[in-house]
Amino acid sequence: MLAADPEAKVIAGGTALLIVIKHGVYVPGTLINLKKVQDAADITWDPVTGLRIGALASIYEVESHPAVREWYPVLHTACHVVANIRIRNLATIGGNLAHADYQSDPPSALVALGARVELTGPGGRRETALSDFLIGSYETDLAADEILSAILVPRPTPDTHSTYLKLTTRSSEDRPCAAVTASVRLADGGRIGAALLVIGAVSPTPVRVTEAEGLARDASPSGELFAAMGEACSRAVDPIADVRGSADYKRHVVGVLAERALAGATAAARDALSGGHA
Repeated sequence: MLAADPEAKVIAGGTALLIVIKHGVYVPGTLINLKKVQDAADITWDPVTGLRIGALASIYEVESHPAVREWYPVLHTACHVVANIRIRNLATIGGNLAHADYQSDPPSALVALGARVELTGPGGRRETALSDFLIGSYETDLAADEILSAILVPRPTPDTHSTYLKLTTRSSEDRPCAAVTASVRLADGGRIGAALLVIGAVSPTPVRVTEAEGLARDASPSGELFAAMGEACSRAVDPIADVRGSADYKRHVVGVLAERALAGATAAARDALSGGHA
């Protein structure tokens, strides 16, 4: 149907599409309802290949799935803080990614987890990294006759611990002004073996800050280190100014959130090493 009608648009939860239709921003000639596609909302876990999330799974189904809670707590957190429970029960994870709203919670956490997306069209299926799929604000690598059919998340390394933090400047249910996903793996002696930082909700796509990650390699965790990494994150982003904050304000918030997320991920890693619960 998509191949035959260039004016057609698919709809799943409709939480984003119906808003733009009601405001007259975009009015497709045809809507194709995906909600009854069989098994398209299944979430499966494999200890070797990892997590496969059907694109029609609601954001609430993702956050509450036992495998997500156990193996991907950072994804659980990023989904749990989306809007409110009503929206999370309606909105689909595939729709969230395909809509490519830069002010969204799940994308940066999924990019940090190394997620890939499965795209299905008349010619079959293909996979691409989520970081490559998200091209810009409301722009993706999805062809006109394709749908996003699944999200594929590799099994995380057991010694890596992650934290997702966001700031909202209006209500608690609002889209994030800025968000940070931080991952830390501690090596022998308590030094940082590896760190990963992805900044979300301020730029057209999630931004991975390799400069900050390089500062952490084989370094001892400290407030001074995390402050330097936060400053690197602030420099790495080119924020979009909007009603949630100016570019300078968002740049400052990114640095603060990065420091806090790194401290949280490091504390979780230390707790796990000492036999506690991450």
